[in-house]
Amino acid sequence: MSHHSSIPFVSLPFPKSEYARRQQKMFEEMERVGLDAILVTAHGHLQYFTGYNGQGGYYRPFPLILIPGRPPTYVVREYEVDAVRSESCIDDITTYTYQDDFAKVCADVLRRYEVQSRKVGLQLNSWNLAPADVSAIQALLPELKVTDATSIISSVASVMGDLEIQAMRDAMTMTDLAVKTFQQSLRNGVSEVDVLNKIQKKVRASGGEISTDVYIVFGERVKLPHGHPTRHQIRNNQPAFMEVGGSKQGYAAGLLRCAVLGRHPETESLHQLSEEVLEAAIAAIKPGVVTGEVHAAACKVMGRSGRRDAFRQRTGYGTGINWSERGYLSFEPGTEYLLKAGMTFHMPIILRGESGYLFGAGEQILVTEGGAEILSTTSRRLYFA
Repeated sequence: MSHHSSIPFVSLPFPKSEYARRQQKMFEEMERVGLDAILVTAHGHLQYFTGYNGQGGYYRPFPLILIPGRPPTYVVREYEVDAVRSESCIDDITTYTYQDDFAKVCADVLRRYEVQSRKVGLQLNSWNLAPADVSAIQALLPELKVTDATSIISSVASVMGDLEIQAMRDAMTMTDLAVKTFQQSLRNGVSEVDVLNKIQKKVRASGGEISTDVYIVFGERVKLPHGHPTRHQIRNNQPAFMEVGGSKQGYAAGLLRCAVLGRHPETESLHQLSEEVLEAAIAAIKPGVVTGEVHAAACKVMGRSGRRDAFRQRTGYGTGINWSERGYLSFEPGTEYLLKAGMTFHMPIILRGESGYLFGAGEQILVTEGGAEILSTTSRRLYFA
C-alpha cells in the first residue's frame, strides 16, 4: 500500500470522460497545426485538462505534457505530488524537487517520448512560465523547436462542452443573487465591506461561492480601477460600482452592475452610453466573426458619441475556469480570434468620465449558433436606490 493511499480522494469537478474529451480535442488541434507536443503551464488550462487547480504551480512550473498517442504526463514538484494524485485525473506523474531540477526532469520526459528535436508548443504569453524556464529547457535540448501555443490552447479550451456551459449557468445564478443583494443593500451609511459581507452570506446560504476578485466601490472611490471593498460608506447622491462573479466547479461568471443612491448626473450619463456600446458589441457577436470586429462595433458607437477617449480598454475577454487569465481570447483592436458557438465572454463596458469616475454596464455572453445569449437574468439598466 502506498503511503498516500489513505488520503481521501477529492472528487473531480467533472467525470474522467470529460477530461479525456478535452485532451482529445487538444490532440486533434495539435495534429491540425503540426505540433508534436504541448506543455500546458497556465493554471486555468491545467485545471481544464486535469481537474487539479494548479495552485502548487504558483511557485514553479507544473507542465502537463501532451503528445498525441501518449498518455498525458504531469511534471510537478515532489512536495505537491500527493495533492496532484488526489485532485487530478492524470496517472503518469513525474516529479522534481528543487528549481534547478525542473528543466532537467522536463527535458528527460521530452527525450523519453522522442520529441527533443521536434516542434513543441509552450504557453509563452501566459503566466507560470518564466523566460528562465524556457531557456533552461532549450539549453538542455538545443534542437527543440519551440513555438508559442498560447492561442492554440486557448482556442481549444474556450469552446465549452455541455457540462461546462451548465457550470457557467450555475455560476451566473450565484452572480445574479450577488447583484440583487448589492442593490437591496444600498442605503445611506452602508460600507463597501458591509455589502460584500451580505453578498457572501447570501450566496453561501444558497450553497454557492463567490470568486475571490470582488470589486465594490462607492462615491469618489468609483474613480479607482479594480477597487477592493473597504470601510468606506456611501452617501446620498453618490454612485456605486460592483464587479462580481459567482463560481461553480471552478468556473466563474463575472458581471458588472452599477447603481446610484439618489441621483448623480455624470455617472448616469456614462452608464447610458455604456449600455449603447454594449448593445452594439453584443449585436456583432455570432460564430465566424473575429474578436476585432466586435471591438470595432463598440468603438463605432463611442466615435459617434464624440467621447471616444472615455473608452480605454478592451471590449471583453474569455471566461471559464478562473475569472480570467493572461492568454485567454480577447476583444481588442485587430485581434482575429474566431468566435465559435460554446464560447463565453465577460464584456464589462467601463467608461471614464471627465471627473474620473469609472462607470458602466456589462454582460456575460454565451456565443450560440444564432448569435449571443445573455446569461444574466438581472437588468443591465442603471439601478436607482
